[in-house]
Amino acid sequence: MSRPSIVRAFFAFEIPDAVKARLGTARDGVKRTLPVARWTRAEGWHVTVKFLGEQPRGLLEKVACDVGPRVAGRGGVTATLTGGGFFPSPAKPRVAWIGGSTTGADPIVEIIEAAAVRVGLPAERRPWSVHLTMARIKTRWPDDAVDRYLEWAHDLEAMRFVCSNVVLFESRLQPGGAVYTALERIPLE
Repeated sequence: MSRPSIVRAFFAFEIPDAVKARLGTARDGVKRTLPVARWTRAEGWHVTVKFLGEQPRGLLEKVACDVGPRVAGRGGVTATLTGGGFFPSPAKPRVAWIGGSTTGADPIVEIIEAAAVRVGLPAERRPWSVHLTMARIKTRWPDDAVDRYLEWAHDLEAMRFVCSNVVLFESRLQPGGAVYTALERIPLE
């Protein structure tokens, strides 16, 4: 079977399995108390750096080759997951997310953004922020459910980890949710 020439792709920082397991256990507790939503699978959790959309495989390889030497030797990115919210807002919750912060990510984000723009991809209109999608909400949650999620996210024990790579992922949309495959791991150290 040949590989498709057009690939839906993005750059991201991977979340270690141990952190996914801890967060998954915590999430499963609050999930039982909330209305129906499409909850994301732990194996797909990541912190997106730049969504590239559907692009020719050759263009993605070009971006990765541009990024590689520019991020090499910059050192790992320390990420902390804690807190959360909703897109577009708690008043109109469509996506529930976990937030956080990073140390060392900003130069990596800027390098990837510049490499994407150099090959003709559109620049991001919004500033980059740490967020991990937990659930997609189809039917509006009542205010008490929104408050319960926000309280849970606020009280969530901070989960810290170090990313030694930035990863170019392929995203294949499936009926059960997106499946992510690492196309290239670009070392930061």
